[in-house]
Amino acid sequence: MAITGKYNALTDVEGILVGHYTNTDAASGVTVVICAEGAVTGVDVRGSAPGTRETDLLAPTNLVEKAQAVVLSGGSVFGLAAADGVVRWLAKKGLGFPLDKGHVAPIVPAAVLYDLGRGADFVPPIRAQWGEKACRKANNGAVACGCVGAGTGAWSGSIKGGLGSTSLILHSGVTVAALVAVNSAGSVINPDTGCPWEIGLEIGNEFGQQGKRTVRLPPQTASAPVKNTTIGIIATDAMLTKAQAQKIAQMAHDGMARAIRPSHTMFDGDALFCMATGKRKLPENSGFFSTPQAPAINEIGHSAADCMSRAIIRAILTASSLAGMTAFRDLKNR
Repeated sequence: MAITGKYNALTDVEGILVGHYTNTDAASGVTVVICAEGAVTGVDVRGSAPGTRETDLLAPTNLVEKAQAVVLSGGSVFGLAAADGVVRWLAKKGLGFPLDKGHVAPIVPAAVLYDLGRGADFVPPIRAQWGEKACRKANNGAVACGCVGAGTGAWSGSIKGGLGSTSLILHSGVTVAALVAVNSAGSVINPDTGCPWEIGLEIGNEFGQQGKRTVRLPPQTASAPVKNTTIGIIATDAMLTKAQAQKIAQMAHDGMARAIRPSHTMFDGDALFCMATGKRKLPENSGFFSTPQAPAINEIGHSAADCMSRAIIRAILTASSLAGMTAFRDLKNR
């Protein structure tokens, strides 16, 4: 029987904090995920229109092993400014890659999604302060979902997008969790059934009454180029190398592709990070292969994909209508 963590969210991974800054007037926001001790971090970018920062640093061949935070933001290219505020906030607390004379360089990869033209101004007034405000709100409790943080101005297919998070505790005791901002060109809802494509992955009653509905989707308008992108984070308390973290991020994209159809298009900048806090050693198996941790990586990667699918569904079902975008909860039943 599948079991979620206490909050069914990214914060079920020990050492992970999540904070949002939400600006409904601007129809945009920022979500920051902090690991003060540093987390071994990998990334996999599948979309063809990405907006990212510090992703090259996460390649397994490069120097730095750990990131202190990952930022997800609205605002397209302008949203990358939010990461500056996170860097400064972490630096003041002495959290980062050690430098000379007691200084540190906080490692803060980031990814942005396109939500321009959805708020009061065409370009949301995102500044470094938005990132700082998200940091100040970061905690290890329940994670708000729906129209918050990076999911505030999100749009998905022909309905309102949003932010979602889920978790799963494996038989080994390892915790795997996902957080995602869904702003996709593709649809999370199967137009033939009116239900989410991957509704069968629900654990318990995590999707509530909305998960039991079948709806009529509004027609999808022709999408202008580069107005989409789904960005997210997998977190686990497993002890991973950078290469293993990258592999988990790669496998998690399978969950995105199952839950959003189509995914990874020319108009999406889909990107997923994996943060590993290293609290639990990977179980090892003996056998024909000389990589005894491979079965454990398989299980974590598969679970990450399922968590990602569930988090995507949760993002859509918890979203509220905003800025002329109609949410799933406000659609008519079939």
